Amino acid sequence: MKDDHERTVLAVAVLASFVTFLDGSIVNVALPDIARDLDGGVTLQAWVVDAYLLTLGSLMLVAGSLSDTFGRLRILTAGLVGFAATSLLAALAPTGELLIVARALQGMAGALLVPSSLALITSTFSGAAMGRAIGTWTAWTGTAFLVGPLAGGILVDTVGWRWVFGIVVLPVAATLALVARLPQDAHRGTDGHAYVDGLGAALAALGLAGPVFALIEGQRLGFDDPVVLAALTVGLVCLVAFVLWERRARHPMMPLRLFQVRSFAVGNLATIGIYAAIGLGTLAIPLLVQEVAGLSATVSGLVLLPPTLISLALASRVGAAAARRGPRWFMTIGPLVVAAGFLWMLSVREPVDVAWQVVPGVVLFGLGITITVTPLTSTVLAEVHPAEAGIASAVNNAISRVAGLVAVAFIGVITGGVLDVDGFHRIVVVVAALLAAGALVSAVGLRSVRAPAEGPSGAAGR
Repeated sequence: MKDDHERTVLAVAVLASFVTFLDGSIVNVALPDIARDLDGGVTLQAWVVDAYLLTLGSLMLVAGSLSDTFGRLRILTAGLVGFAATSLLAALAPTGELLIVARALQGMAGALLVPSSLALITSTFSGAAMGRAIGTWTAWTGTAFLVGPLAGGILVDTVGWRWVFGIVVLPVAATLALVARLPQDAHRGTDGHAYVDGLGAALAALGLAGPVFALIEGQRLGFDDPVVLAALTVGLVCLVAFVLWERRARHPMMPLRLFQVRSFAVGNLATIGIYAAIGLGTLAIPLLVQEVAGLSATVSGLVLLPPTLISLALASRVGAAAARRGPRWFMTIGPLVVAAGFLWMLSVREPVDVAWQVVPGVVLFGLGITITVTPLTSTVLAEVHPAEAGIASAVNNAISRVAGLVAVAFIGVITGGVLDVDGFHRIVVVVAALLAAGALVSAVGLRSVRAPAEGPSGAAGR
């Protein structure tokens, strides 16, 4: 019975996060068709991506608190139902403006899913078993993140871009069926009174929205436009106010004390560079294949298939190895392998030879990210008390989404508003630099962090 329960918990955690990551990646290959169909350009493409990441990243912290307070499965169920409804709304959106609104609502629902799913794992498994479980979670959720372009490309080329959003309803329905098999009160975090840090959530959302608006709209309006400058100023002020508020709030949505745990602090700092690079790189590759090489959406998805296969084959093994030997070298070498893959793509020239100039780099990208992600996730949660697993995983996932959000918002600045070969090369250099920074943080910051000790909670040093 215990094995059946653990398998069901792991399946629920994987599927719940799968739909969130799938929706974050499947849309990338559909952006050119969306822009043509809804009469939009680079600005619409950026907002379709960032509207989702904005609400996902800013509200995930609140979702983590809700998960710890009301129970993982209750919050998970609410997120799944909301995600299905907003996915259908995005699929039916008649204008670009309504699609952007639907994407923002999708992000709100998606924010409820990832913290609860990871907290389910950390409250069910311990020690090396937790490392293997997180490795499996990483492999399959990473598959969603990477296979999304392939699935999206096939849908775009056959039935149209709207099915990119509508198809998400199927895994949501499967997840809800599995959730019904689990006891609703078996995965509760704390027993305290419900409290939502409304002011903190508002400051975080405004603090992120302001700079993102400035970066995206600055390309169209000009960075000296009063509206752009006002948005940037308000956003930065709100971010500072958010940190100050979280220091004094009785029930903060982002407990700053978590950053006193060395592995948590270092892991999140490395997350910034690594996930900013992933977000920027995985957006640029499909656009290069379609808009510069002139190939189909399906081909652009096939180009990103090798990382999916590598992740499925190796992620759980990497997780178990990192649990035995410690995360430092995995989190140092992995980002450097990814960086090498992107630097290979500096060989891109017109006419683009995708098979030689792009695919080998993508294979290295898949190998490096598989080496990196499972140890990174385990490191962030290893020394956090199980009762705070929901908010801890929420902080890490919020940081990773925000890193991608800001990186995508910068794409117009990096490329000068046009994704040609020179613009792609500039993206590659920025991505490699971000990955090198993540590797350096891991190498220096994790010197004293060892493999997590076997224990009832699966946490070391607690």
